[in-house]
Amino acid sequence: MQAPTEIFEAIALQKCLKVTYNKMVVTLAPHILYTRHDEMYIDAVTTDRNGTPPRELKLGTFKLAGLSDIQVLDEAFEAMYGLYNDGDDKYKGVTLFAVTPESQAA
Repeated sequence: MQAPTEIFEAIALQKCLKVTYNKMVVTLAPHILYTRHDEMYIDAVTTDRNGTPPRELKLGTFKLAGLSDIQVLDEAFEAMYGLYNDGDDKYKGVTLFAVTPESQAA
């Protein structure tokens, strides 16, 4: 499986994605693309679900095979390092692409 270019664009430019996932339209701030058990996943913060913001922001895991109608929005996001930890063990050796920490962005 190959990740759609929209996923790479959204992560590289830190732009939100609008997708359909589990029959719901959600807006995601994708932080990392990685593999697990030969499947591709993104970990992203949901910023909107069916037109409503979530009660609390949290990092969720989304299987790429379950995403459809993927669109990059002109809505930027700041990497949420309080929710996302690029050094997490689950990403070691399986990261395909991730947001760049500000300290390394120059």
